[in-house]
Amino acid sequence: MKRYPVYSLDPKKIKNANLKISILVSLWNREITSRLYKGAYDTLIQLGVFKEKIKTWEVPGSYELIYASKKIAHCFHFDSIIAIGSLIQGETPHFEYLCQAISHGIKEINIIYDVPVIFCVLSDRNQQQSFDRSGGKNGNKGIECAKTAIYMSLFRKSIK
Repeated sequence: MKRYPVYSLDPKKIKNANLKISILVSLWNREITSRLYKGAYDTLIQLGVFKEKIKTWEVPGSYELIYASKKIAHCFHFDSIIAIGSLIQGETPHFEYLCQAISHGIKEINIIYDVPVIFCVLSDRNQQQSFDRSGGKNGNKGIECAKTAIYMSLFRKSIK
């Protein structure tokens, strides 16, 4: 069985790849999403993505990430899109509906368009859990998603 190379997060190789990354950020639960965004943005820069090649748009809530991701995928030529949002469970089933709709929506965009959309939407039981996953004791999901965006961008370029 032929195996293909695992991509390196070597900043020199990433600079040479000249990656273009879009970041979409939900304003809902901004205290959390801004931490995720900072982790993602700073990681992209540290790993060699040029600042001028990173474009950021804000949307009102996590549900709007679906439409925004579709529109960006359709209208622009990015190597990947990072969709950042935060959902915190309340006392109604609204949380479950949103989590399911957003994950299915992002999945559909990944199927339809030729650009990886990286799912960086936290769905947590409470605000403390969100803090812990956005730069707290459990790391920062934004950092993980930035690395995933780079890996998937390099993968995408390798098979064109």
